[in-house]
Amino acid sequence: MESQKTYTVDAALKKMERYCSYQERCHKEVTQKLYTMRMIPEAIDHIVVKLMQDNFLNEERYAKAFVSGKFRIKKWGKQRLTRELRQKDIGKTLITMALQTISDAEYLQAFHALAEKKAESIKETSTLKKKKKLADYLSYRGWESHLVYDKVNEVF
Repeated sequence: MESQKTYTVDAALKKMERYCSYQERCHKEVTQKLYTMRMIPEAIDHIVVKLMQDNFLNEERYAKAFVSGKFRIKKWGKQRLTRELRQKDIGKTLITMALQTISDAEYLQAFHALAEKKAESIKETSTLKKKKKLADYLSYRGWESHLVYDKVNEVF
């Protein structure tokens, strides 16, 4: 059974190197994974430091990859991206730096395309309900409220 297995520090380090090579990870994910592998805090610290030295673990790279992926694929707005990165214990400076990788033009273009597409798919007769559905949808995805309300009033 996986949870009963114990690891040496070297074996755990190798496992974490593979874990980090597969996909960008943040410190919190790696630490949680090591806890589930039943590693002691001293070993966890040693492994995290080693992963950082060998460039398997890099918070800046993680934040940029996260922002770019979630923005392009899931069409998340800056507020949602910020919230999700904060939950992963990423610092304010790194979040700001990662968000700057999205150009304003690209950001607004994605927002308008998403809003138009969603607006067309809403099958509601009441204009008020249509507006609410679109506003809720865009807000949940983390788009700024001023953009959301301007768009809602523009579309309906």
